[in-house]
Amino acid sequence: MERMSVPVLEISRGAFRANIAAVRARIAPSELMLVMKDDAYGHGIEWAAAEAAATGVTWFGAYDVPTAQRIRSLTDARIFAWAPSNDEEADAAITAGIDLGIGSLEYLHAVIAGAARQNSCVRLHLKIDTGLHRNGFRPEAWDEAVAVARAAEERGIARIVGVWSHLAEASDAEDDAARAVFRWAVQRAEDAGARPEVRHLTASAASWWRPELRESLSRIGAFCYGIRSADGPALAGTAPISRLTAAVDAVDDGRVTLGIGSFHGVPSTLRGARVATPAGLREILEVDGASTAVEAWPGAHIGQRIIVFGTGADGEADATALAERIDTVGEEILTRLTPAVRRVVVD
Repeated sequence: MERMSVPVLEISRGAFRANIAAVRARIAPSELMLVMKDDAYGHGIEWAAAEAAATGVTWFGAYDVPTAQRIRSLTDARIFAWAPSNDEEADAAITAGIDLGIGSLEYLHAVIAGAARQNSCVRLHLKIDTGLHRNGFRPEAWDEAVAVARAAEERGIARIVGVWSHLAEASDAEDDAARAVFRWAVQRAEDAGARPEVRHLTASAASWWRPELRESLSRIGAFCYGIRSADGPALAGTAPISRLTAAVDAVDDGRVTLGIGSFHGVPSTLRGARVATPAGLREILEVDGASTAVEAWPGAHIGQRIIVFGTGADGEADATALAERIDTVGEEILTRLTPAVRRVVVD
C-alpha cells in the first residue's frame, strides 16, 4: 500500500481567479501585468497562465526569456521579459514576439542586431534607473539610449513600446523622488519622438498602497497568489491560493513527527514557528531532512494531515508568517518547495 505521507501543495483555481479580480479592481484604471517568475511563485506556470488568460489578463511578466517562452506556449497575450539574455535567447524572444526590458547600451545594441538579422521588429521597454541601482540606464545615459532605440525605430527593426523602472520602496520620500525621475525620462523619450504604449513603475506593494505612483501598467506577482508582504497586513479581497499539508508519521514522547522536512524545501531554521493542527497552533521543535517534529496535541494519530501553512490555517501559519521568522519573504517559502512536494490543482 502506498504511504500517504507525501506532502501536498493544494492550489485553488477559484482563489487565484478571485485574487486577480480583487487586484484588478484595486489598481484600476492601471492594467495588471501578472508576474510569473519562479514558476508562478512555486505554483506552476502551465495551469496558472492558462487560468489567468481565461480571466482576461492580457499582460504577463517573466523574469527571463525561457520563462517567457513557456508562457508564450500557453497564450497569445503580451509577455514582458526583463532580465538581460544572451544572443540566442534574445533571438528566440524576438521570434516569439516577446517584449524585452532593456537597461544597458550593450544589451540594446545586441537586441537591435538580432532584430536586424531576422528582418523583424523587436518591442523594447527602456528602463530608467530611478534609484534602485539594480540595472537600467542612469539619467545621464538616457538620451543616448533613446537615440539608439529611435534610430532602430526609423529602420523599422524596433519599437519603443514601454518605459519602466523598479522602485526601491525604502521610503515614501525616495519613491516620490523616483517617480520624478521616471516622469522626466518619459518626457525626454517623448521629446525625442518616442511614443511608448505603456509606462510601468510599481510592483505589488507600491501598486497596492501608493495609487499615485501607478502608471498605465502595474507589475504584480505575489499579491495575485495571496502572498502578503513581510510585516504587512492582510490584503482586502485576497487570500492564499494554496496550502501545504503533511501527514503525521509518528506520535511519541510529546512530539508529533510530520512527513516533511528540508529535503522537501522546509527551511531547517523554522524551529519555533507554529503550524496549524486540529487542536490549534503548535510549535515546530525540529526540522530534519525528511521530517519535522512539532509539539503534540490531543488526538494526534498517524496518517492525520495538518496544515503547515496556507488556506484554512489560523493565526501564524501562513507562508509570510513563517518567512518573518527567518527574516525573508513569503514567496521564498513557496519557491523553496522541491518536486518532492506534490502539486494538486483544485477548483
